[in-house]
Amino acid sequence: MSRNPRDTQGSSRKITRRAAVLGGAQLGFMGILAFRMRHLQVDQADQFRMLAEENRINMRLIPPSRGEIFDRNGLPIARNEPAYRITIVREDAGDVEAVIARLARLIPLDPADIDRAMSEMKRSAPFLPITLAERVSWEDVSKIAVNTPALPGITPDVGLSRFYPLGKDFAHVVGYVGPVSDYDLSKIDDPDQLLRIPRFQIGKVGLEAKMEEQLRGSAGTRRVEVNAVGRVMRELDRQEGEPGANIQLTTDVMLQNYVQARLGDESAAAVVIDTTNGDLLAVGSAPSFDPNLFVRGISVSDYRALTQNDHRPLAAKSVQGIYPPGSTFKMVVALAGLEAGVIGPEDTYWCGGYLEVSNRRFHCWKRGGHGHMNVTGALRESCDVYFYELASRVGIEKISDMANRLGLGIRHELPLSAVAAGLAPTRAWKREVHGQDWLIGDTVNASIGQGYVLASPLQLAVMTARIATGRIINPRLIKSIDGIEEPSGSGESLGLNPRHLAMVQGGMYEVSNNRKGTGYGARIIAEDMRMAGKSGTSQVRNITAAERAAGVTSNEDLPWNRRDHALWVNFAPVENPKVAVAVVVEHGSGGSSVAAPIARDITLQALYQGDPPLDAYPSKDRDRIAEQQERLRALRPDLSREAKSRA
Repeated sequence: MSRNPRDTQGSSRKITRRAAVLGGAQLGFMGILAFRMRHLQVDQADQFRMLAEENRINMRLIPPSRGEIFDRNGLPIARNEPAYRITIVREDAGDVEAVIARLARLIPLDPADIDRAMSEMKRSAPFLPITLAERVSWEDVSKIAVNTPALPGITPDVGLSRFYPLGKDFAHVVGYVGPVSDYDLSKIDDPDQLLRIPRFQIGKVGLEAKMEEQLRGSAGTRRVEVNAVGRVMRELDRQEGEPGANIQLTTDVMLQNYVQARLGDESAAAVVIDTTNGDLLAVGSAPSFDPNLFVRGISVSDYRALTQNDHRPLAAKSVQGIYPPGSTFKMVVALAGLEAGVIGPEDTYWCGGYLEVSNRRFHCWKRGGHGHMNVTGALRESCDVYFYELASRVGIEKISDMANRLGLGIRHELPLSAVAAGLAPTRAWKREVHGQDWLIGDTVNASIGQGYVLASPLQLAVMTARIATGRIINPRLIKSIDGIEEPSGSGESLGLNPRHLAMVQGGMYEVSNNRKGTGYGARIIAEDMRMAGKSGTSQVRNITAAERAAGVTSNEDLPWNRRDHALWVNFAPVENPKVAVAVVVEHGSGGSSVAAPIARDITLQALYQGDPPLDAYPSKDRDRIAEQQERLRALRPDLSREAKSRA
């Protein structure tokens, strides 16, 4: 059957149009593909080249060396030392268990470390090194080096680890470092990438924590070439980071050691401050602990022993502990009264053994009373009734203002953990905190450093330094950072009347040097080293009227934790004060009998910069002091290694 020519022509035109449309579509697709290929290969070539390079080249952080800490004479308190560790690479070792067994015959391995390493190997790539043992001795490293052919995959490695050569002496000042925890990271908004490096350590408490950023330094970097599975093939280049800053403290290693040794097993604290510039020469808390235990990873038993000790060895009592200052607060009340014009040099109050206020008797420590007392005699014999009378006339506001002026009730800025502010209470404070009005009985209690008044040993030392000099002495712990001196702690005048200041200083002198003085038994005999001091005994329990009538129970008959705190403050030499000292012995019973002898010994050690001559002590004490000096000398650190390294 023949087709109509007209139909044939129409069909051809349709095919031609379809071919044209299809060809156009194909050309359009090819054009789009070509444009896209050009965009990827030309326009975005640099971006994809960079991505490919990042797959091949990685940046790795290099931890900086931590800044070291020295005392005022350049002796090391916290330093870095080489720490050897043993690592194993699973794919190089082959039979891992057999290799570890051979290694265990050469050096001691902790089974717990082996179990941990085996667990890590199961979670990690076979080419990654896993730590088997840390803090390995050089002798053990040498054994491994000699037996390398028999120990495939085993490699000794070396890094830097924190070390505290003086152990317990500076634990509460410097603190310690430890591995970064999730809790540490949660406290930082934008943590440094250094903190994410495995086993990287940061300051946990004390100066190590407060000066972390300066001590840490900044990381270096190294560029390494890696293969598809992340194995490092070679190092391309490296840029070293900046080491942490070295910090020099104002403290003296030998004096700090003496303070800690002299405090012994007491639950106590002592602070020694240079009255000329505010330098803290010693900041002691007892008992103490070895910070190296925390660096290496403290055991559960060791940590439990610290936390369950009722003497609280982990607490930095010298700056964190706040105590009723007892009679050491009487200088504040005396100066407040003198400056307010409430009393003069010869004005007296009668002490009959007690003062009745609002139908309540406030007793003097001397049951029969002291009779007529002026300000000098009241300080010398620590007459409570005199200060009850004086405080009730002066008022708590003026007393609180004077306390602040002398450094009590305010927080001193130091790079230490939990520095306490103490408390110099006011009417407004009691209303705000307790929702109650201030009572005259509160003022009477405050007059002898009881009631709401609280102070730390640091604050008591600052108070004493300010009384000794009449100037604003601020405590300073850091002497220099990387050799750059920090500002002095010596400030301007307190603005107190010099005659009033001299009267209080004179009263403190008689405390230590007059036979009626409460601290006469702990006096200094050396004429040019005599001290002016004040004792304090603060109660930690209420004495009922019934107990007082029957006879107050002696401290010796009470459980340790119900005995009075013993306090003492002093400055010396009297004519030209160089140091101020504060000592608090928790539940030590008597300030004059317990705290004063400790403070006297520390004061002489600071003034003589070593063991003082025996003739500086009362003759009755010399045999005991000679024996004590010999015993404490045995506890002094051996600084020969440090001296040689400095030379």
